[in-house]
Amino acid sequence: MPLSLRMPPEKEAIIQKAARKAGKSKSAYIIEALDEKLGLAKSREQVIRELAGWLSHEEADRMRRVSEGLREVDERDWS
Repeated sequence: MPLSLRMPPEKEAIIQKAARKAGKSKSAYIIEALDEKLGLAKSREQVIRELAGWLSHEEADRMRRVSEGLREVDERDWS
């Protein structure tokens, strides 16, 4: 559904530049911004929290323990 919006030229220029940088049309960029403002789009943090939520506390603890060794770099691995 078409929507007409009056906007100061300097604000339109900012939106045009941001949309171009994001590789989107002005319309797509504005719709995405509205979705975020209205809470219709999930933030990166929300997505991560939802994906991580499938692990039980025990599974998360086990994963933490098992992956502990990945934090250390063994110089012999690079020679």
